[in-house]
Amino acid sequence: MAPHATAPHHAFWPARLPRTLTVPETPLWHNLTTSAARYPHKAAYLFAGASLSYTELLQQAEALAGWLQQVARVEPGERVLLFMQNCPQYVVSCYAILRARAVVVPVNPMNKADEFGHYISDADARVALCTAELAQVVHSANEAQPAHQRLQHLLVTRYADAMPPTDAPDSPMPSAMQAWLRAEHPLPAGATAWAQALQAEHTPAPYEGQSDDLALLPYTSGTTGLPKGCMHSHRSLMHNAVGSGLWGHVGADSVTLGVVPLFHITGMLYGVLTPVLYGSTVVLMPRWDRELAAALIAQHQVSHWTCIPTMIMDLFGSPNYPQFNLSSLRFLSGGGAAMPEAVAQRLKDEFGISFAEGYGLTETSAPSHANPPERAKLQCLGMPMFGTDSRVVDPVTLQDVPTGEVGEIITSGPMVFQGYWKHPEATAAAFIEREGRRYFRTGDLGRVDDEGYFFITDRLKRMINASGFKVWPSEVEMLLYRHPAVLEACVIASRDAYRGETVKAVLVLRPEARGTTQPDDIIGWAKDHMAAYKYPRIVEFADGLPKSGAGKVLWRVLQAEEDRKAQAAEAT
Repeated sequence: MAPHATAPHHAFWPARLPRTLTVPETPLWHNLTTSAARYPHKAAYLFAGASLSYTELLQQAEALAGWLQQVARVEPGERVLLFMQNCPQYVVSCYAILRARAVVVPVNPMNKADEFGHYISDADARVALCTAELAQVVHSANEAQPAHQRLQHLLVTRYADAMPPTDAPDSPMPSAMQAWLRAEHPLPAGATAWAQALQAEHTPAPYEGQSDDLALLPYTSGTTGLPKGCMHSHRSLMHNAVGSGLWGHVGADSVTLGVVPLFHITGMLYGVLTPVLYGSTVVLMPRWDRELAAALIAQHQVSHWTCIPTMIMDLFGSPNYPQFNLSSLRFLSGGGAAMPEAVAQRLKDEFGISFAEGYGLTETSAPSHANPPERAKLQCLGMPMFGTDSRVVDPVTLQDVPTGEVGEIITSGPMVFQGYWKHPEATAAAFIEREGRRYFRTGDLGRVDDEGYFFITDRLKRMINASGFKVWPSEVEMLLYRHPAVLEACVIASRDAYRGETVKAVLVLRPEARGTTQPDDIIGWAKDHMAAYKYPRIVEFADGLPKSGAGKVLWRVLQAEEDRKAQAAEAT
């Protein structure tokens, strides 16, 4: 069954775009060889004052692929762990692993040794590539594994391997970040240095990869159990690389700010795969810093930025934000969390920039939905992209719900993953068949309006039941962002003897409001702006909210802490 030929959103589909894509049948490696042939001297990546051309990217990836095959003895289909912050070596490593016909396993660089061990054992990995400050984490995790499950090869790079010998005196990068990037860290015994592997100039075997080969195994936590690997082929990734570029006006002259972590599926798509396909340039940031981001956008005339909404909120939290020059931005998009309407409107009013929100998951190669820049809606996921069919169904009966009603979003399309690595039961549970088409159950609650635009309500598991009324935390958060004192908000459930559960808001205040705004001020305001069952009865201020490496607010961390407090109180 094909996507609805007369789906409502087709009436608003950008006239410049086709409804479906003709996607190359070649694997991802060919994107690099093609761009290197077309733009040999063009900067592929800019990092800390250094430039890596497409020719250099190709040469380094070839040399590293040769090391993987000849020294580490990596076989086609073998999983290779990649454990780094954003840097050019990350991209070189990705394409080297693909050139060796192996599978990239990106791991969050915030993981500690106890967490990293899961990726060694679950992915059956023998080889890992990491940066020097993380090498001890890998070593400690490896030592804790049974002998037969341990890594056999560890390749280590320093960020300084991709930097100029000395920092430019006028560099916008903070001195503390420069010192962190240039810091020396000892290599674990038996590890191979990055320069040593490249200088050996091993030649890889002739490339014989196919479009349906497994290419990427990113892990997702889901709601229960240990993280599971999502199997993506070259074909599923290629579809979204082509589609996201067309959607966002990407071309060889585009300049992208690469600050979303590359280990995350969004960073992988917009920072590694799509730019190389189109031959554009990426300005890489190793970690988020609002002042540096603004300086780099102005310095390099960044035209494209896919970000996390919390980054925009942080920009507004800077005392220098009125002086930021963001005039070069032509396309600003993001996802991972809903963009508060008040923040998006402020972005439009103060900088003249429209935020085109999108929606996707690790299982869908990042975006399955996006707002067309020509007609973006605020606090909206957008419309299903090329070749994608999405529905809103009752989570129990799996039958379509009427337009405007809340249900679970299910999605089918060429960018959907093949299944969970070594978890056939979880794979079976994640998909349903309808009229000959396979749909992925996203686990997200949402609705679709009469124009075919999708809106998220919340995770299926995240709901507050207050005296029988269902409260969706994200809706309360969006409303709280309208308060002039609120910089960031996270809403969780708090136990209540009368209501069962009540609404609690953990807030970060804007700098100018700290010390003058009290919890009762927020509660009183919320009472005036929200339904009686919905407004927060409890408000707590915090210096910051816990976030994942991809910038998402970790509401479960706050919820778990709240539950622990309640249990302790009941025990006394």
